Amino acid sequence: MPESIPEPKKAVVLLSGGLDSSTCVAIAQSEGYEVYGLSFSYGQRHTIELDAAKRIADRMGIKKHVIANIDIGAFGGSALTDDIPVPKDRSHEDMSTDIPVTYVPARNTIFLSYALGWAEVLGANDIFIGVNALDYSGYPDCRPEFIKAYEVMANLATKAGTQDHRHMTIHTPLIDLTKAEIIKKGVSLGVDYSLTISCYDPDSEGRSCGHCDACQLRLKGFAEAGTTDPVPYQD
Repeated sequence: MPESIPEPKKAVVLLSGGLDSSTCVAIAQSEGYEVYGLSFSYGQRHTIELDAAKRIADRMGIKKHVIANIDIGAFGGSALTDDIPVPKDRSHEDMSTDIPVTYVPARNTIFLSYALGWAEVLGANDIFIGVNALDYSGYPDCRPEFIKAYEVMANLATKAGTQDHRHMTIHTPLIDLTKAEIIKKGVSLGVDYSLTISCYDPDSEGRSCGHCDACQLRLKGFAEAGTTDPVPYQD
């Protein structure tokens, strides 16, 4: 009898449409995972990032891409979901001082919960998220301590982790990398960064502002990586 073909190992990758999450897709694929991309329409004002997520999913051959509709914006409290100006032209020192108003309360906790539920349904033990603890804007849900605690909870809260004795793992391959190192890694894996968008305040044509924290960190990363950011900017 012919040998049965083993099931591919599956991973749910949180896909925002940005630089970091697209790099995570490439890393997961390079490690042999069949990628299931999960994006969110959560009430964010910069919904153009979802168009980028669709482009990335299509170009990178993701097995399945789901956009989940939730409404974190119903609570407000963030410049990304409420009528609050997005901070511009802050220094890198200012970015590392306080949690900025672009922080969306509990966002990664909610996103990972959806990813965990889908992983259970898929029979996947692995979730990838592009959090970073170096070149980031001070978000508390991007820290290693949060991810470690969440993984413990995930294995206590699921049938997979209790009855089925599967270990659910939250992968954070970018957490200790600078933005320049992330870009170099992505380029080596063939990521087309022209498909991505990181800006918190793009215009109606999808051009990045160049002044928000996300744009500044991205531009700094490309400069330090010795290459040019391929996305269009407003000025």
